[in-house]
Amino acid sequence: MFGHPVVDQTIHKHALDALGIFAYLLAFFAVAVATRRRPALGVAAVIAVDPFALYRDVGDTTLTLPKIVLLAMIAGLALRRDLGGALRDLANDRWARPLLVCGALVAFATALSIGVAEHRGPAVRETLKAIEYFVLFCTVVVALKLDPDELVVRVAIGATLGAVTVLALSQEVLGAPSGFWFFNHPIPRIAGPLEGPNQLSGYLGLTLPVVAAFVLLRKPSRWEFALLALGSMALVLTLSRAGTVAVVLSLALVVWLAPSPQRRNALLSIAAGAAAGLGILVLYGSTSLLARFSSVAEVERSGGVGTRGVLWRAAWMLWRQHPLLGIGAGNFELEIPKVGPAGVRTHANSLYLQALVEGGAPLAAATLATVAASIFSFARGPLRQPLVLGALAASAGLAAHQIFDLLVFYPKVGGMWWIVLGAGVATLGTVAAPTPGRPAPARPLRKAGTGALGPRASR
Repeated sequence: MFGHPVVDQTIHKHALDALGIFAYLLAFFAVAVATRRRPALGVAAVIAVDPFALYRDVGDTTLTLPKIVLLAMIAGLALRRDLGGALRDLANDRWARPLLVCGALVAFATALSIGVAEHRGPAVRETLKAIEYFVLFCTVVVALKLDPDELVVRVAIGATLGAVTVLALSQEVLGAPSGFWFFNHPIPRIAGPLEGPNQLSGYLGLTLPVVAAFVLLRKPSRWEFALLALGSMALVLTLSRAGTVAVVLSLALVVWLAPSPQRRNALLSIAAGAAAGLGILVLYGSTSLLARFSSVAEVERSGGVGTRGVLWRAAWMLWRQHPLLGIGAGNFELEIPKVGPAGVRTHANSLYLQALVEGGAPLAAATLATVAASIFSFARGPLRQPLVLGALAASAGLAAHQIFDLLVFYPKVGGMWWIVLGAGVATLGTVAAPTPGRPAPARPLRKAGTGALGPRASR
């Protein structure tokens, strides 16, 4: 019906050129100025560029738009007179402390593995990535402490999710970057601007619960119901079984914990989107294609990435050879040929196994602690706040999803996770009851409505 649905991808490196330099400089100065005036706008900018990397290579380093925007946010915040107070508040914030400690431990344990890595370049890369996530989290928290405007965050997440889902759904017509064979016919698996369908499902699992929380806990708008429908439709068309189950879990958690008269409308939007996605699958392969969602069988043609059975076995065997500090961060894909089939080069398809095999006991423990902190930090909070409930549900779903897929390896997913965590923690520090003997926050959270962005708050 849709012609050839799968387009073969070829990875091309792009050296830093005049266009890239212009785009980076324009983004840097625009975001730095906006962040200095309204720190929440910096958070909106990093949310907006997260799925759109604009990769440019400089030697062995890859520059991306999210990295440039993060640096611009830091520069903008550094120009503010009230930054010192916000940093002290962050250091003393009991809500932020568990994730601050865990994020630092992950970065330290990853760096620890550099010394035992046979290939040190990837280990350094993964260490820098862990540091980037930590800095991103701190920057988002500080920005929203200085300018706690949830409407800006709400609009940014909704608009970016809309752009991602529209681009992803267009691949059903224009051709998807991934697929699998079904009765000798290629079935597309959409990914949008993400690296692959599993990564798209992970991104949807982080953003859809936040949108659903706003729909149920604040006055909803029609476009947010449309987002729930489009996101659910895109989720089905990723054909990611683990991703679908994880997002259903996270959305169910939001609906359960947020009693609202909008429950019925939200569920109808989600169901309508999912039904539309299933309808497209029926057009591709009749009702038998829907059996994929009820099957746990491995894909027969896995290409050069292997099946989970092969990858998990390889991870276990490599860890047994290096149980203390692992084989080095980022080294699993390079070490697979020592214990598994040749021609396979990918990650372990599980966050927990990847942490164990690459960083041994320290990285595995730090990873588990971070996952636990990302859930329980918000379980104690005021769940009537959309960013708190959204962070709780998104983290719970991601924790389940990453049993079967490694998602934080990809900055478009990992970065969005730490942004959501930062927004949730900033909300906790702003609206939650203060600890005994500690004064309440000076400024209340500005709630989101459905109109345009409000005027700048007085300082």
